[in-house]
Amino acid sequence: MTIVAAADGSALGNPGPAGWAWYVDENCWRAGGWPHGTNNMGELMAVLDLFVSTAHMPDEPLHILCDSQYVINSVTKWMPGWKRKGWKKSDGKPVLNLELLKEIDAALVGRKYTFEWVKGHAGHDLNEAADDRARAAATAYQAKREPNAGPGFPGAGTDNAKNPSETPVAAPAPATVPAPAQAALIDEAEQLDLFSALEDEPDPAYSTGANDALKILVALERELMDPNVRADAAKVAMLLHKDFAEVGASGRIWSREETITALGGEEPGRATLEVLTLDQVDAETALLTYRSTEPRGSVLRSSLWRRDNGRWQIRFHQGTPEA
Repeated sequence: MTIVAAADGSALGNPGPAGWAWYVDENCWRAGGWPHGTNNMGELMAVLDLFVSTAHMPDEPLHILCDSQYVINSVTKWMPGWKRKGWKKSDGKPVLNLELLKEIDAALVGRKYTFEWVKGHAGHDLNEAADDRARAAATAYQAKREPNAGPGFPGAGTDNAKNPSETPVAAPAPATVPAPAQAALIDEAEQLDLFSALEDEPDPAYSTGANDALKILVALERELMDPNVRADAAKVAMLLHKDFAEVGASGRIWSREETITALGGEEPGRATLEVLTLDQVDAETALLTYRSTEPRGSVLRSSLWRRDNGRWQIRFHQGTPEA
């Protein structure tokens, strides 16, 4: 099941008291920070801790909502080139926030992940929740008190991932910034100079275009075609909107509850998905049309996806057997 989480950072003064947070829902989030740090350090640490906190679920893809293009570009575009150059930028200057980036690079090994850029402070529920918690952590350090670290990710632990009472995989961030990171405590204006020139070749697997941001929907649609997911009512329920409806090949209209029950009673079978179109209808709605091929033949399908409270779910589906 794809884990959808927002990651964000905050710094009061930049540099100054700093915080970070990632957020899945009210029962699954974490936050931390430092007495002195930058916004970019917070953004990077939120992503790093999300990977570490989900390390006990290596087969579950991560879809990370992030309002920092610095973080997205660092992870998806620039790191391979930096590593080839001995962790130096194309102008020969040292890479900023080196220790955090090296830890992220190590945490990515063997993981499936995608990034989606979201506009910060624009009412996106998951992003706002992460931002609130990151800012609260920074405010706590400003007041010289420990921040609320949050419940963490269920099952994350140092020695026994099945025992959530154990110490979390990623312990709360230390009260002092390591020496290598201290050298990177420069003002945000200098950090943003990274965007004055692109680092090495762009990665074609990522861009901030609308269609690329919607590719998560293809992954979610494929999940719904997975027999193991279809047999799990809880997982299906997470993918179907509360007002979901489907028009079947016979013309029958299926409700959400009827669909969940029917999928759970199916005989296991595999199907492939060929994307035909993927279009954004409005800011929170997208239409995916595709051809599914299965033992009984091919079917032309359309799914209308709706994003509510930061989570994509299918609002309407229709399938027609192909002649």
